[in-house]
Amino acid sequence: MKSRNWKIMGHSKLNDSIVSGRCIRRRATALALATVLCAGALAGCGGKDKDEKAGDGEKITITNVSYDPTRELYAEYNEIFAEHYKKETGKEIEIVQSHGGSGAQARSVIEGNDADVVTLALAHDITAVEQAGLIENGWLDEFKGNSSPYKSTIVFLVRKGNEKDIKDWDDLAKEGVEVITPDPKSSGAACWGFLGIWNYAKQEFNGDETKMKEFAAKIYDNVLVMDSGARGATTTFVENGQGDVLIAWENEALLSLAEYPDDYELVTPSVSILAEPSVAIVDENADKNGTQEVAKQYLEYLYTEEAQRIVGKNYYRPSDEKALKEFKDTFDLSVDLCTIDDFGGWDQAYEDFFADDAIFDEIYSR
Repeated sequence: MKSRNWKIMGHSKLNDSIVSGRCIRRRATALALATVLCAGALAGCGGKDKDEKAGDGEKITITNVSYDPTRELYAEYNEIFAEHYKKETGKEIEIVQSHGGSGAQARSVIEGNDADVVTLALAHDITAVEQAGLIENGWLDEFKGNSSPYKSTIVFLVRKGNEKDIKDWDDLAKEGVEVITPDPKSSGAACWGFLGIWNYAKQEFNGDETKMKEFAAKIYDNVLVMDSGARGATTTFVENGQGDVLIAWENEALLSLAEYPDDYELVTPSVSILAEPSVAIVDENADKNGTQEVAKQYLEYLYTEEAQRIVGKNYYRPSDEKALKEFKDTFDLSVDLCTIDDFGGWDQAYEDFFADDAIFDEIYSR
């Protein structure tokens, strides 16, 4: 295989709520540290009970550390939750948002980001926070649907006219096709995307792992830019005009189509994966901050009818089947989707594919 120096990109102007480190080839971890807005107010709490500190007429503040493409979703959701909370309790609430690559965001919480809740791209990133002693065991069952209030999948975004005639995963392995995708070492979207590739290759090559690795390696040899997060990859493709195809969250691709309907096309591959972003209360921080109850209400409200419609409007697949049917014209519900269970769950998938010296590193080193 030919050698390629992959260009690793940092976040763009869209990623204004975090300070993101640049992913460096091989063992470097992406140091996308979340910058907490209103840091003075949070620091002033000094670990004291935020609810007790906030008397009548004062705001309660919680921090939601999330992954890249949820900016628009939570900008809208936070408004309706604040209205609901004020109506129910009479108290004002402010939700501070932080966004970045999912893996980097998890590391930022482990390293001290005072998150009350995390809403990350995959369960393994929350498990990492749990293993650091910040989240209690059993978080996956605390909320409905494996604590996943919305779903997505992985699709392709191509430029209008689809000059390279990209229709399925095998087209991404063709010579001359320039691929944009984020880095699995820091991005949840990239992990889901890699598993989408592996799922296709497993069917195509009847489980022949040698051929499957060769196929995946061809696709990654075509990667022109590998950003640290999904939003950075979208910026590289859409705003910076690089690449022929973006391996994207479905919601990111649909958002780009809505913003630039004359410039791009969405291509749904023959098979993909059901992506289930996860949410959890960061118990250690919430207990310290006195926000355990409000954090629980904040995540529970994501499952309400009002919130599920906002989920669909922002191009995520609602977890509620009734709400999902309302958006049947938005999503391709016929695509063949595997699930993380087909890979033995996230802990097993991470060990097999994304841990140091696992399959992704083997492919990358080629």
